[in-house]
Amino acid sequence: MTRATHLSLALFGALLAAVAAVALLLPAGAPAEPAEATPPPVNGQPTTVLDDGSRAVAGEVLVGYADAEAPQTVAIPDQADPESVAEKIEDHPGVRYAIPNYVARASGWLPDDPGLTPGRQGRKGGWTARQWNFLPCLSLCHPGTTSSARQSRGGMNVIRAWHNLRRAGRPGAAGVRIAVLDTGIAYRNLGRRFKRSPDLSANRFLPGYDFVQRDRLPLDLNGHGTHVASTIGEQTDNRRGLTGIAYRSKLIPVRVMDSNGDGDTADIAAGIRWATRHEARIITMSLNFGCGVSVPPVEEALREAWRKGIVLVGSSGNKGSETCPSLPATAPEVISVGGTTESGCVATYSFPSAAIDIAAPGGGRDRPCPYGSRNRPIMQVGMVARDPSWFGIETGWVGTSMAAAHVAGAAAAVIASGVLGHAPGPGKVTRRLTDTARLPSYAKDDPASGFGAGIVNLGRATNPAVKTG
Repeated sequence: MTRATHLSLALFGALLAAVAAVALLLPAGAPAEPAEATPPPVNGQPTTVLDDGSRAVAGEVLVGYADAEAPQTVAIPDQADPESVAEKIEDHPGVRYAIPNYVARASGWLPDDPGLTPGRQGRKGGWTARQWNFLPCLSLCHPGTTSSARQSRGGMNVIRAWHNLRRAGRPGAAGVRIAVLDTGIAYRNLGRRFKRSPDLSANRFLPGYDFVQRDRLPLDLNGHGTHVASTIGEQTDNRRGLTGIAYRSKLIPVRVMDSNGDGDTADIAAGIRWATRHEARIITMSLNFGCGVSVPPVEEALREAWRKGIVLVGSSGNKGSETCPSLPATAPEVISVGGTTESGCVATYSFPSAAIDIAAPGGGRDRPCPYGSRNRPIMQVGMVARDPSWFGIETGWVGTSMAAAHVAGAAAAVIASGVLGHAPGPGKVTRRLTDTARLPSYAKDDPASGFGAGIVNLGRATNPAVKTG
């Protein structure tokens, strides 16, 4: 192990005794439970599969003890079961918690379908033919009215919000600081390998940090973080590519997941604390731990961020890669986001659960739905084939990761609009989004519909004429 641990001598001795006790139960040179296949590494470190199917970093546990804010990483034998070791450590005085160093995954994915990226710029205003997610619902949601404008039943009315923000003197949520905890962002050129995404302006970024490589260059080697950042802050009205919700916000790239989209507890908790110290106004986390797993270092970091007035947004998770909504989204301080489709229905990957606070466009296919849909993805200019030097309009990203990015951008717009005053707290921002959301009539009697309060209606949320409780 390369990570150092500094504990009091008494506690250190107790931890060594606990580790040794568990190690004695293992046959020499053999894993505790042989696996059928070697689980993939995270940040270059080997991982192990736990009894509940979740993954953790092999050879270490995280220990939080009474006189320390952040957890300590304690090395254990590589073949030891992290859960068993953690349980024994947790019995010792002075230990608040001990857990495996759980692995979280990015909660969006690229299906195998290749998709198409246009090789030429479209007509002026042509983005509306692709970004259904930003359109208003208009006559589709209000029968009896007429409209000649482009509209979408699944859109969240970003166009109206842009107008509201211009009137408020904060176009594109100018200046709102949003930390993107993800796989990094293609935010700058570096040598021949790394290029800045061509529709992300260099002046939109504040200094970030890479907790995977332990340096100040949080560059993306996956594409997930760049897509999330583009939904939030892609340049708008520049005759290039597509558009972003909060296109004049300040993005802070915080890399906590590796090129496979995996990140461990220690890095994610450290990333939240780093973003808190560096005055992020919003932290968005399109990532998930295992179903039902308690992760005290992350939960404590989230509580600290909330107390500092930071709006926290989390993807609720995707069926298939997870089995229920999970942390960080399920922490009480976090806005838990479900994914909806072009038809305005809950997507097949999104959980029908009362743990969802609000829904936003994530693209993809519908659950049983009274409306037809083209099942289109969320389109942004992003990395092609995970190549940090190759960019185009990606047509394959769907998931609650994409939905959480919409809510992060929406929160920035609400803050910038001034409808809640100069410096609204996270509770007020959350309530504004939920109180103005659009809930389909067929879901109003079902608290576990997966919509939560409904689909974000950003035009209403940023409109000072709309009064809420």
